[in-house]
Amino acid sequence: MKLGVFAVLFGDKSLEEALDQVKDAGLETVEIGAGGYPGNTHCNPEELLADEAKLQAFQQAFTERNIEISALSCHGNPLHPNKNISNQHHKQFEDTVLLAEKIGVDTVVTFSGCPGESEYSRNPVWVTAAWPDDHPEVLEWQWQEKVIPYWKEQNDFVAEHNVRIAIEPHPGFVVFNNETALKLREACGKNIGVNFDPSHLYWQQMDPVVSIKELGEHDAMFHFHAKDTAIDPQNTAANGVLDTKPYSDELHRSWIFRTVGYGHGEEEWKRIISALQLIGYQGAISIEHEDSLMSVEEGFQKAVALLKNALIKEKVGEMWWA
Repeated sequence: MKLGVFAVLFGDKSLEEALDQVKDAGLETVEIGAGGYPGNTHCNPEELLADEAKLQAFQQAFTERNIEISALSCHGNPLHPNKNISNQHHKQFEDTVLLAEKIGVDTVVTFSGCPGESEYSRNPVWVTAAWPDDHPEVLEWQWQEKVIPYWKEQNDFVAEHNVRIAIEPHPGFVVFNNETALKLREACGKNIGVNFDPSHLYWQQMDPVVSIKELGEHDAMFHFHAKDTAIDPQNTAANGVLDTKPYSDELHRSWIFRTVGYGHGEEEWKRIISALQLIGYQGAISIEHEDSLMSVEEGFQKAVALLKNALIKEKVGEMWWA
């Protein structure tokens, strides 16, 4: 496994400045945002595919610093009922796959997306209950009419271009846990796997180690985000874990995203890294920062320090703690 970072947290820097910071921190890989909700600050696939000189300059920036690209990320909603949004996100996804193939990156990270409740919807509808009966009926329609047909086609598309799709389970989208991720993989193809982010599991009261082992049994662990969640026991006891208050209202929320180690300590992250080692995961540990209580620089450095200490490295015939 190699320690890296999702470079969108350095969106205020140029690509070269961001990579210099990554190298100075002693990291080996970066995940590059290529569209969707995080945007494409450091990488515009459509532009790079159309301009060979810009593409060579883009690749040279990584080569000069001996930094690998672990994945291109295009977190969008290609199933959005607003066609202006879904068409844009689908185009960005396609361009990202084509660019990944061209530069030899085998993984594209994205969301599953979420449709509306019918052909007449204006906004996505995320089903979270089995009653009233409208809910399971909507869910069945979404999967059979929208989700499975779209992702079957994308599974075949990426296979043609030697790329795989790492779907990030995230509440608000049809894939939000292992069960839904594996359902999508089973229905649509083995080129679809998971970008695993423990922070989205913690606030749903799941154990990441259990989830990691299950994904390992299905060879479905394609990429990994290192991000944490802190649960507020008082607010959760009062209101539960389904929280629609703004992320900026930290005092009253049931949970908030934190940098690694500030929701769960080093021992928990050692459990996670050990579970990844047990299933044979050899990809990137990509640090993601969405901590509203900590600056980007502070959150990044604290995550690097904890993960360097927790990460298990493998050497021929032996393992040791870094």
